[in-house]
Amino acid sequence: MPNIDVYFSFRSPYSYLATPDMLKLRQDYGVDVNLRPVFPIAVRNPEFFDPSNVKRARYIGLDWVRRAEFLGMANHWPKPDPINQNMETYEIAKEQPLIHELTKLGVEAQRQGRGIEFAKHVSHLIFGGTKGWNEGTHLSKAVSDAGLNLAGLRANIENGSHLDEISANQDALEAAGHWGVPTYVFNNEPYFGQDRIELLRWRLDKAKLNKSLG
Repeated sequence: MPNIDVYFSFRSPYSYLATPDMLKLRQDYGVDVNLRPVFPIAVRNPEFFDPSNVKRARYIGLDWVRRAEFLGMANHWPKPDPINQNMETYEIAKEQPLIHELTKLGVEAQRQGRGIEFAKHVSHLIFGGTKGWNEGTHLSKAVSDAGLNLAGLRANIENGSHLDEISANQDALEAAGHWGVPTYVFNNEPYFGQDRIELLRWRLDKAKLNKSLG
């Protein structure tokens, strides 16, 4: 079955906004949709957001909220933020426990065949307005809703090769011709951005993969 790889960050609001379409791709087309978790660009490239170029952060803060409203989705900035970053200086802390765990859990979820389900439920928890999403049973419930077990995932990532796979995903994203998320890759062709889904669907239709036409 043809593959679509989705390069995804658990700190990216646009990745969150892409999750309903990720699930619908598999529903509508004869394709496998694979989650390829990467670290946020602020972690991969700390200079991307800096005080000399505040326009990037300001624009994203404006745009993702209106895009969420357009799509009828919740639009709350996570509390806590999945990464440790000073939003005045944009300095990135060396220790990043939340995003490291989330990204490794995403890798393990994909290994267990539930990657896009995990991405959907966990990102909706993070961006859905739940304060302290990382506390209590919030995360375990979201993972359970995705058909997985948080304790089992955590046990598997403790001494696994998940960081190596994240690094490989980041290299593959660069090799595909992009750096941002979400990026879909089909037949070695990248489609960057939550709003490029219709273009990707057009390409899948041309490839005669639409289930309704089969």
